[in-house]
Amino acid sequence: MIVTRFAPSPTGYLHLGHAFAAITAARAGARFLVRIEDIDTTRCRPEFEAAIFEDLAWLGLAWEKPVLRQSERFDAYRAALGRLQERGFLYPCFCTRAEIATEIARASEAPHNMALGPEGPIYPGTCRHLSEEQRAARIASGAAYALRLDTQKAASTVGALSFEERGEGPNGERGAIAVDPLLFGDVVLARKETPASYHLSVVVDDAFQGVTSVTRGNDLFAAAHIQRVLQTLLGLPAPVYAHHKLILDEYGKKFSKRDAAATLRALREDGVTPDQIRSRLFV
Repeated sequence: MIVTRFAPSPTGYLHLGHAFAAITAARAGARFLVRIEDIDTTRCRPEFEAAIFEDLAWLGLAWEKPVLRQSERFDAYRAALGRLQERGFLYPCFCTRAEIATEIARASEAPHNMALGPEGPIYPGTCRHLSEEQRAARIASGAAYALRLDTQKAASTVGALSFEERGEGPNGERGAIAVDPLLFGDVVLARKETPASYHLSVVVDDAFQGVTSVTRGNDLFAAAHIQRVLQTLLGLPAPVYAHHKLILDEYGKKFSKRDAAATLRALREDGVTPDQIRSRLFV
């Protein structure tokens, strides 16, 4: 049985891109789930969460209940982090964003020394080389730190991996896609103010909910690489992936929550019907 999900963050109103993603996921699965990704409690708002359900119902979608909320799953994320830490895959990073930016700027003066990932320059691994004594001393001093994944160690542990793409990636990729564990560098998996990163929380929650097909926009295609690594390290099942096109505005840009005119709420108030939305999105 195919199980899909739509996982919005309640930080604004849903727009046309969300509508396409939700309808596509609902069409693809025998079971359709909704997950509220509200880890960032500083930006998430109850009124936006309520609007999500209102908009999905207006579109004619039905989803299984109860709805999973990531803000109620912090213990599960801590447990996953604990398993990774016990096996030595995590290290504390004390670098501030300003220090990282400075290091990257220095590396840019010698481009052959600077690695680029899907999100830009990759963290240079400064704190990976600290000794256990140095790490312990900084933690004892009260220094703030994030937890990063040692992707070099992870890569040597997981070996050759792939993920199954049944949609279409940004360049038409389909079938078995070879995983590059180092693609994002040593990604942050947790911070003091954020108990789990997107990459960690999504693999833990997809496994918990029994999601078998991850249907999402192809702007997240690259994320499947690091997520397959985490799934393997944590012993979690691997879903198939079905990435889809993005819905763009008249200028060829991806819709954002700042585009008030494209929100489903605004369109509904203008008299647009769900059928008209579907006709516009699925031509």
